[in-house]
Order: sequence, then structure tokens, then C-alpha cells
Amino acid sequence: MSEPRVLLEISDLKKHYPVRSGILRRAVGTVHAVDGVSFTVGVGETLGLVGESGCGKSTVARSILRLIEPTGGSIRLNGKDITHLGKAELRPNRRSMQIIFQDPFASLNPRMTAGDIVGEPLSVHGLAAGRKKRERVAELFQQVGLRADQMHNYPHQFSGGQRQRICIARALALGPDLIVCDEPVSALDVSIQAQVINLLIDLQRKHHFSYLFIAHDLAVVAHISHRVAVMYLGRVVELADKAELFGNPRHPYTQALLASVPVADPKAKRLAPMIEGDVPSPINPPSGCAFHTRCKYVMERCKLERPPLVAIDGQHQVACFLNGGTGRPA
Repeated sequence: MSEPRVLLEISDLKKHYPVRSGILRRAVGTVHAVDGVSFTVGVGETLGLVGESGCGKSTVARSILRLIEPTGGSIRLNGKDITHLGKAELRPNRRSMQIIFQDPFASLNPRMTAGDIVGEPLSVHGLAAGRKKRERVAELFQQVGLRADQMHNYPHQFSGGQRQRICIARALALGPDLIVCDEPVSALDVSIQAQVINLLIDLQRKHHFSYLFIAHDLAVVAHISHRVAVMYLGRVVELADKAELFGNPRHPYTQALLASVPVADPKAKRLAPMIEGDVPSPINPPSGCAFHTRCKYVMERCKLERPPLVAIDGQHQVACFLNGGTGRPA
């Protein structure tokens, strides 16, 4: 099977925030929120992005969409570098990339009807107006499992799952090539999560767009993703095909994440915790491998050198010095 054509290419992406203090608000430090992230997303592909809270997943997503300005690196969409485009130059490219936020209620204007919310992108980009716009919005409502007569309702008149469907319809309105899903089901009930995930999969099969899917729930990521990237303290430490990563994790952090997944069997033997302690501060990240302060396989080299993300077995990439990247001593 041939590799999908690359839609999105991220190279050495960085986002640093200054820490200011005192009356004069002088910079006294730097938060390394994203510190050199590289990956690609193919056409029609879903790349899952996982990691602990605060590791930089959402910052990566917002930097890609230019909702926040990256400090360094490059963003290429359909082969075009959009990293430094001005507002006017970036505007046509915004039609190709949309986002679904985590909290559907917070991302919907309570003073607008659902139909106006979904139709607003069409008006902003001058794609439809009047009857044509209403017909397009009704079509989008039907695609996401809502009735056309609900277009006149306000966000508070919908359930949480229905509100997220409105957000999905809004993201679909401009026919994007890439949709960033920033934990789109974490605020929903478990039963509703499955419905929304299956809807996203069905829509992707129909329209053949790509997802960058951010989540904490590894079971959700395993269900929807084609490939998975694991982030730790602003860096990608492992990236592989879904089956390969879940079946043969190479980085100690990935192994610890998978070992922490609860098993629905009270008689099952609990694994000993693989990592201890807290995530280091991104204001003063450790030298060398950022994970070395919590890794039980740490070597002296890990404290001094930053391991590069390299392919060790086909498309399996890992940033670890141990045993060719296996994460375990030989």
C-alpha cells in the first residue's frame, strides 16, 4: 500500500512564552511550551496526538492553525509554507483548516442560533448567502445527525452531544482539507463519545479530509487514528503506526502511558508504576532527554544529550538512546 500524499508538514515547531515579573514586567524566564516538534499528516489520514496534560498538544494545534504565532519552525499546508503569511495572505488558506474545540458550549455564541453559527463561515468567506446559505446549512445539519428544523434553536436548547455536532457542522462548512480535533469528546458522556467518534470516522470516509486528533483517552485514539504521536514536555518522543505503537511501544514514556490504562477486570494483576514523580517545569526543562528525571532506564548520556527523533524500524520513530530506541536495556 502506497503512503498517502502529505497534506501537512510540521518541522521543528516551537512556541515559547516569556515569564515576566516586577513592575517593569521584565522577562525573567521562558516557558518552553512546544520545543521542536516535527511530523506529517497525509491526505485522508488521522494522526493521534497524546500525552499528559500540559505537554503542549493544544499549543501545537493552535500554532498550526496560526491562532497563536509560533516562535520558530515551519508549517507547510498542501506544500505551501504558511508560517509567516500575513492576515490577508493567510485568509484563503484558513478555508483549508478548521478546528473542533474541547468544550462545545464555550465555543458557541449563546446569542446566535445554531443555523447562524454554522452559516457564519459561509458569509465570512463570501461562499453563500440567502436561500443558498440556508440550504447549505440544512445539508450540514443532516450530515451531522441534526434536523433542519433545529437551525432556529439556540445553543442552550441542545444537549452536549448535539452542541458538539453543531461544532462539527461549522468545521465542515468550508470543505476543509484538515480538521484539528482538540479533545472533542472529553467533555461528553461515554455513550455520546462513541456516537461522535463514529460520526467523525464516517465523515472522513465520505469527504476524505485529514484529522489531527488530540486526546487523553488512549482507547479513543486507538479507535480513530491511523498513526499516533506521543508528546512529553513539548517534544514528540515516539511516532508510529497505531498497531505498531500499541503493540510494540519503544519509548519508556509510551510504555508507562499504556501500562497506566485501567483494565476492566478487578481480578487482573495490577502492574507496578513505571514512572514516578511529576512532570518537570517547562520553564526550566531538564538538559538532555526531558524524560530522564523519571526514567528507570536512565543513562549518563541521557542527562547530557537530547536524543533525536529517528526511524528505527520502518516508519517507527523514537527519541531514545537505549538499545536502538527500544526503551529497555539489552
